[in-house]
Amino acid sequence: MVLLSSPVCDFGKKIIDFSLLNIDDKKYKLEDIIGQNGTLIMFICNHCPYVKAILSRLVKTTSKLEKIGIHSVAIMPNDYKNYPEDNFTNMKLFAKENHFKFPYLLDEFQETAKAYGAVCTPDFFGYNRLGELNYRGRISEMKNLEFVNQNNELLNAMTKISKTQVGPIKQFPSAGCSIKWRKD
Repeated sequence: MVLLSSPVCDFGKKIIDFSLLNIDDKKYKLEDIIGQNGTLIMFICNHCPYVKAILSRLVKTTSKLEKIGIHSVAIMPNDYKNYPEDNFTNMKLFAKENHFKFPYLLDEFQETAKAYGAVCTPDFFGYNRLGELNYRGRISEMKNLEFVNQNNELLNAMTKISKTQVGPIKQFPSAGCSIKWRKD
């Protein structure tokens, strides 16, 4: 397990289209998940201890965001052949066990993760309603896979974006396991 941090937010970078298979066996495009007041794109996986540590708070956060017109989508970018816990069957189980109310998409060829510049799981990309990147940070401060406080930086940032179209200037990078890139 290699701990990586996401890069600083590239404010204004445009949201990137994709077409990926969801756990309901249907293809989803960006247009299918865009929110009226913003869009949260998350790169996560099933096996990462950092993802597991934030999962309960993340599911609650996405439900709160949905109520203010921000849609969320999770994308699984890992090489599932070498990390079978992340395969499509296990994605379906993981989503069900954790009560996902958002699409959970498989980035089989890792093209979407590369296009977005995702580096770790979890990695969050928060866009305003114009499709401009305004948040690239963590959900909350953590130490030893435990939350340090109740401050939900992701929720606060996305709420601000929904109202003003601009994210906070001060952002702390997300940290997690490196994306498991395919070798072929």
